[in-house]
Amino acid sequence: MGPSNQPRATNECLSLPSSAPALARIGEITATDGVVDQSNFDTYPVSRMNQAPYQTNVYITESSAPPAGVGEPGVPPFAPALCNAIFAATGKRIRELPLSRNKLGV
Repeated sequence: MGPSNQPRATNECLSLPSSAPALARIGEITATDGVVDQSNFDTYPVSRMNQAPYQTNVYITESSAPPAGVGEPGVPPFAPALCNAIFAATGKRIRELPLSRNKLGV
């Protein structure tokens, strides 16, 4: 990755530790009579600063591969990995997201 792309790639990766856990914990879109209930961020829960990681480290490895997406590929596998970690720690399988539906105190 060329030096001019590194700051953008780093910034994309820095959002993952806040956005992916929020999607797994509280991210839910509901509808009533065919109309989405959440119209903006005042009615859709997102991570707040006090829920964000204190520190996130991003390391960009030099590559000759063509440019591609950087931050988004880490979002989809996060929830299954978190659910597997919860199972490993508690023995409870999570079968439904968001986690707030599972009485885990998250």
